[in-house]
Amino acid sequence: MIGRTAALPLHLTAATLLRVSAEGLATALVLTVQARTGHAASAGYLQTAMTLPYVLSGPVVGNLIDRVARPRRVAVVMAAGYAVATAVLLMVAGRSPLVLALCVAAVIGCTEPVVVALTSLLPRFVEKGRLSRAYGLEASSYNLAAIAGPGLAAVLAASLGGQYAGIAIVCAAVAGMFVLPLLPFPGVASASGGGGWRTVISGGLVVLAEGRVLRALTAATTLAWLAFGGVAVTAVLLAQHIGAAPSAGGKLLVAMAIGSFLGSLASSRWLTPRHAEPVMLGGLVAFGAALASLAVVPSLPWAMAAFAAAGVFEGPLFAATLMLRQRESPPDRLGQVNTTAGSLKIAASALGAALTAASADAVGPVGLVLAIASFQFAGAAVGWFLLRGKPVDFPDDGS
Repeated sequence: MIGRTAALPLHLTAATLLRVSAEGLATALVLTVQARTGHAASAGYLQTAMTLPYVLSGPVVGNLIDRVARPRRVAVVMAAGYAVATAVLLMVAGRSPLVLALCVAAVIGCTEPVVVALTSLLPRFVEKGRLSRAYGLEASSYNLAAIAGPGLAAVLAASLGGQYAGIAIVCAAVAGMFVLPLLPFPGVASASGGGGWRTVISGGLVVLAEGRVLRALTAATTLAWLAFGGVAVTAVLLAQHIGAAPSAGGKLLVAMAIGSFLGSLASSRWLTPRHAEPVMLGGLVAFGAALASLAVVPSLPWAMAAFAAAGVFEGPLFAATLMLRQRESPPDRLGQVNTTAGSLKIAASALGAALTAASADAVGPVGLVLAIASFQFAGAAVGWFLLRGKPVDFPDDGS
C-alpha cells in the first residue's frame, strides 16, 4: 500500500483497467462466439446470464464493501473472481455446452459490481475539497473504458481473428486486479449493524427512496436510461437510414463516448456540489435535445457531430450523478447506494433494449431517436418535480 498522494492516480488506473475489461467483454464475447460458431446471436444468452445476476448482486456487493474492516481485500478477491470467470467464459463460449457457459457468465454477473463499488471508496482517501475533481475524473474513467474496451476487442478480432478478441479484455482485468492491493482503502470507522438480509438486499433502495435528492436523481436517470438502452440498435438503424453502412453505427457510438469523455474531463474542473442538481437536470435536457436533432441529420458527419454533442452533455450529467450520490448518502451506505442505483439503470437499460427491438420495425430509426430523446426530457421533468422543496445549503469550500 502507498500514501494518499498517489492514491487517486492509482485508483483511476486500477478502476479504468477493470472497466475497460467490463465494457469490452460484450463485444469480445460476440466476436468470439461468431468466430467459433458462425452464430453471433447466441452470445445474447450469455450476456443475459451476466446481466440478470448483476441486478441482485449489486446491492449485496455494495453493502459488503461498505461494512467490512478490510475493503481492499474484498475488492481484490472479487476482481480476481471476475478476471478468472472472464477468462474461462471466453475460453468455453462456443466450444462447450451452453449450460456450462451460462453458469460461468452468472459468476461474472455476481462479481462485476465491484467495478462500480470502487467509486464509493473515493471519499475514504480523497480530501473533501478535491472530491469534485475526483468524481469528474472518475466519470472520465468510465467514458474512456467505453471507448477502449470495445475498440481493443475489435482491433484484435480484425488483426488476429475473432477467437482472440478477448485477450486484451482478460489482460486488462488481471492488470487492474494487481494494482488494487496498492491502494489505501480504510474500513468504515463505525458501521452500523448489518440489519439482516432484508437490509443487505434493500438497504440501498431504501436510502434512494427516502432522500429527496436521491429519489429525484434515481427516478430521473432510471427513466432516461429506460430508453437509452436501445441506443446501440438505434445507431445502426440510423446509419442505414442516412445512407451509410450498418457498421457506421459503431462510429456514432464511439463519437458519443469521446464526447462523454471530454465532458467528464471538463466537469472535473468546474463542477461543484452546489451546482450538481441543475447540471443533472440541464444535462438530461441538453442530452435529449442533441439526440432529437438526429431526426433531421442529412449525412453521417452530421450524425457523428450530434452523437458527440450528446456525449459532451452526458459527461457532466454522469459526474453530477456520482457527486450527488456521495453527497446525499450515509457514509456507511455509499457503496450500496452506488451499486443499487447502477443495478436499476442496468435493468432499465435491458428493458429498453428489448422494447427497442420490439418497436423498431413499427416506428423506424427516426421514431426511435425521438422516443429516446423524449425519455430524457421526461426524466428531467420527473427529477425537477421531485426536487421541489428546500434546497441544500453548502459552505463555500469548493467541495
